[in-house]
Amino acid sequence: MRILFAPDSFKGTIDAVDAAAALIEGWAAVRSGDDLVSMPQADGGEGTLDVLAACSAGSTWSSVSGVCGPDGRPVDARWLTLENGRAVIELAESSGIAMMVSLNALTATTRGLGEVIRECGSDRISVALGGSASTDGGLGVLRALGVRVLDELGQDVPEGGAGLLVARSVDASGLAGVPSDIELLTDTRAVLFGPDGAAQVFGPQKGASAADIEVLDEALQRWAGLLADAGLPADPFMPGTGAAGGVGIGLCALGARVSGGAERVSELTGLSAAVPAADLVVTGEGKFDRTSLTGKLVGHVVQMCSDASVPVAVVAGAVDSDVDVRTVSLTDLAGSGETAMADPRRWLIDAGRRLANEVR
Repeated sequence: MRILFAPDSFKGTIDAVDAAAALIEGWAAVRSGDDLVSMPQADGGEGTLDVLAACSAGSTWSSVSGVCGPDGRPVDARWLTLENGRAVIELAESSGIAMMVSLNALTATTRGLGEVIRECGSDRISVALGGSASTDGGLGVLRALGVRVLDELGQDVPEGGAGLLVARSVDASGLAGVPSDIELLTDTRAVLFGPDGAAQVFGPQKGASAADIEVLDEALQRWAGLLADAGLPADPFMPGTGAAGGVGIGLCALGARVSGGAERVSELTGLSAAVPAADLVVTGEGKFDRTSLTGKLVGHVVQMCSDASVPVAVVAGAVDSDVDVRTVSLTDLAGSGETAMADPRRWLIDAGRRLANEVR
């Protein structure tokens, strides 16, 4: 049998690459003669570079030192160049929320992401937008690429969301080094502002108070107008423009297009092409429930398998679903959620064995 192992990460416990390896180890202990293929997946958030590297033998890593981190401290950031020459950049490498010593919705910046885009020098890039610390509408990215953002006195505004609050004009005359092909990978359809916008949906998890959210939401709306006035128009109601605290609008203003992260990563890793020839696909995530089938990575894999009439199994830390999909719960195997989370690799190996025994 040819089995594809295509899990997402199990958030906070084990990444997708290691999860796939554990499932394969368990399966091979029972059925060593099967063709077992590791194809870990991501949805455009943290870990996207690692899964692409794991599935792309001809890819190469690059890095840059000392770019501006989300709180202004210098950080080192990597990117990946695929065999076809496309560079893939992960926002979380330079501007991620995990880099913040303490959350600050008004000062966190995306300047580092812009510096990585400039440094990589590729004319074709994909930017994975998950895991951002900021709500700056991409102000930092644009500034790193030569755009000036000015207050009412014609002075450069501060970094981060605080800069958006006082921004009154944009000067794009110095814009340079913009790739001609920019693709945004995102797992959210958030628009720029309003009830489904960047500040109101994601502001709280970035440390924004209710008062911060209100002023940031107004500032993001004004920001779209300032970009348009500067000759950088983008539709703020287009799904994805609110991704990563509004980085979506900033990059769309440079001509970027928005792609569903799970769908595009499955193409870039080769999973989409490989599914029809598989005898079984094993995917997985931390928690599998009905929402998993509405836009999440595991739901995308399940749908691909359904379309190709290929059997699929879902391994999850916890299973809470009455969906007609074959599942294995690590919580059930371990006896409790705490035990499963304490040693996810062990229980993923056990899950791999369980699945292999079911086809003996």
